[in-house]
Amino acid sequence: MKSASKDLRFLTAGVEILEDYLLSNHLNWPVSTGVPYYRQFNLGNLELALTRAQSFKLTHAQQARLDIFDAQINAIRERWRSTWGQKAGAEFHARLNLWRNFLIDYEESAESNFDRFAHEVTQRVQLQLLMKDAEGIPAEEIQLLDGLDKLLRSAFKPGNFIWEADLASGFPPQVYWYLYGEVNK
Repeated sequence: MKSASKDLRFLTAGVEILEDYLLSNHLNWPVSTGVPYYRQFNLGNLELALTRAQSFKLTHAQQARLDIFDAQINAIRERWRSTWGQKAGAEFHARLNLWRNFLIDYEESAESNFDRFAHEVTQRVQLQLLMKDAEGIPAEEIQLLDGLDKLLRSAFKPGNFIWEADLASGFPPQVYWYLYGEVNK
């Protein structure tokens, strides 16, 4: 439950600033949540926190809060559909570059970078989450992501879910296969 409360704290802060964020020219906004891995507000972190929170077994009070956040987020997404899509597309591009850079580093020196995988794979998860709303993703970026997935598969050893076990239900292996194993050393 401790992690669920971190995600709910981020969602609390995020819902308050979401419309202002969407109307800004920034991809990232600082947000004060007291949660180190959620220092920046962006759509990728919002979608990740929402998916993570939905994965946990929550108390009735936590579930009620999450249901309210989900409804608020979806209402804002619908109201600002085009703006949301443009931000998601821009963030997709930025995260794709970060993911590519990690895989290049890994390919150049697997031994020095394999232990970063469990953290860096968050970029790949967020790419998946952003794709559903992102507008204007160029075909070459989709091709690049496919190529990066092929590169990852060549160095990937299927195995157990690498994040907290409580989260596995929100990240099914058919979609998030890269969360079920590790890369070679």
